[in-house]
Amino acid sequence: MHFSIPETESRSGDSGGSAYVLRKEYGANVLPAFPPKKLFSLTPAEVEQRREQLEKYMQAVRQDPLLGSSETFNSFLRRAQQETQQVPTEEVSLEVLLSNGQKVLVNVLTSDQTEDVLEAVAAKLDLPDDLIGYFSLFLVREKEDGTFSFVRKLQEFELPYVSVTSLRSQEYKIVLRKSYWDSAYDDDVMENRVGLNLLYAQTVSDIERGWILVTKEQHRQLKSLQEKVSKKEFLRLAQTLRHYGYLRFDACVADFPEKDCPVVVSAGNSELSLQLRLPGQQLREGSFRVTRMRCWRVTSSVPLPSGSTSSPGRGRGEVRLELAFEYLMSKDRLQWVTITSPQAIMMSICLQSMVDELMVKKSGGSIRKMLRRRVGGTLRRSDSQQAVKSPPLLESPDASRESMVKLSSKLSAVSLRGIGSPSTDASASDVHGNFAFEGIGDEDL
Repeated sequence: MHFSIPETESRSGDSGGSAYVLRKEYGANVLPAFPPKKLFSLTPAEVEQRREQLEKYMQAVRQDPLLGSSETFNSFLRRAQQETQQVPTEEVSLEVLLSNGQKVLVNVLTSDQTEDVLEAVAAKLDLPDDLIGYFSLFLVREKEDGTFSFVRKLQEFELPYVSVTSLRSQEYKIVLRKSYWDSAYDDDVMENRVGLNLLYAQTVSDIERGWILVTKEQHRQLKSLQEKVSKKEFLRLAQTLRHYGYLRFDACVADFPEKDCPVVVSAGNSELSLQLRLPGQQLREGSFRVTRMRCWRVTSSVPLPSGSTSSPGRGRGEVRLELAFEYLMSKDRLQWVTITSPQAIMMSICLQSMVDELMVKKSGGSIRKMLRRRVGGTLRRSDSQQAVKSPPLLESPDASRESMVKLSSKLSAVSLRGIGSPSTDASASDVHGNFAFEGIGDEDL
């Protein structure tokens, strides 16, 4: 990846100072190219173009933990977001949704970054400071059927108010959701009344939307526990269910077990799950453990129109994102698997956070310490607090939902084809090595 800031940018105000510091700190070849800034006022069309460029830039740096921990770099990006949208620093009301659709209105500054807003929401709900790190803010798009499509997890350097308002559409929302993957951490959250209610509301919502896989008998037991208001027992049972605590993505395409295979990807419990249907077969599921992924990368390309002879990148086709990972299919056999999805970057970030969590647990650390407080940051306690509403009882299970079977342990139910390294222009620096990779044998396949 390469980084350059035009002279017009480097000579203007604080951006120039930040550019010099960044070059000195990281060198000229570490960061992606930053979108140029003009000296003159931007037209509305130019503002939108720069917003899109800045969004792509943040998507690129979002995958680099080194850059994400740099306060100099984060400050630089915060100013760039404000300057691009021409948003002055002022106090505003920002709406944040809980998983059950409940609205939480907080007073923040337009210049507040994600952690400031997260702390404001926690204060409004009376969530203790030591539990804030167990939750994150997500940018989502509300679809016509009322369900949410996850766009991305808001990063530390983002300004949530600017991020959601710059999209200029009411369908984009900010949602509070738990940020960890290992259900063992539920015990910490469930010790607190507010934490318990947030976890309960999210779980009920995930069951209702079909993210958590439930049989009719399990559904009956869950509803019975709801009627008794036995929230902890409800969550204990839910923890045993397939896809508990997973994040589900929109339908997309993968090259596993065959080319152009329609799949639904879910992330959770240190794995990527692919739900798929092969011709003439029932719904099946294949699981890819992150500990068996040697590395992964996200690449983008612009497909050419059919019959076009233009050079790549010159057409006006929609950008196609791909997540490719190298997976240990069996002992001594690695294979590339590629998922084509607009949410590929979000999937990559989920993989990285699962690896980070595994490494923290392996080192004996705690995710309580994973919340980084910004130097000089202050927590604004709300004068009025808001209780988490209890969700309604579960509705009857959807009779149209199919049961799933796991792909056989040796994957004999599908014909695996040999897949070489994905044909991309990605350099080695774009590949994410996996420190949690375990070169193990066949037993976990």
